[in-house]
Amino acid sequence: MDSAPAEQPPSQPFRTDDGGDVDDTGHASGSRELESLADVRDVFPVLVELRDHLDEEQYLEYYTEMADDGYTMFACDVEGDTVAVAGVKITTNFYLGRHAYVYDLVTTEAERSHGYGRRLLEYVHEWAADRDCEAVELESGLWRDEAHAFYEDLGYEKYCYSFAYDLS
Repeated sequence: MDSAPAEQPPSQPFRTDDGGDVDDTGHASGSRELESLADVRDVFPVLVELRDHLDEEQYLEYYTEMADDGYTMFACDVEGDTVAVAGVKITTNFYLGRHAYVYDLVTTEAERSHGYGRRLLEYVHEWAADRDCEAVELESGLWRDEAHAFYEDLGYEKYCYSFAYDLS
């Protein structure tokens, strides 16, 4: 992986008040942009809960290619442990203009329904707004009714279907 990002010191959690957030379980938590390949490697156990067809080697290969194309990863940490991960890319098209597209969003199963996914997605909203995006877009499988309710509760509008054509 010659094109892998250079190792950097770990990023610091995002803090909103004096010293950080406290979640609904009373634990200190924060969201952050992943800034090093070590950070990306460390969140694999969470991301693989959503993308369970990937092994770590393939994940890092895909990440390297995606990062070269602008893909950025984020994490929500609680007491130093990553509990949610998002993967986002800024892009422009004719129907949304400049926008952030959320390719991946997962909260580890043991920590769902504590507000971490919401907190992380709200962090992504702020990140996208700071980069002059007009919207944040994502897709969700047709069978994921609970996820759809979560997105709609955050203000997302269900406005289209996506289609895929298998070329293999």
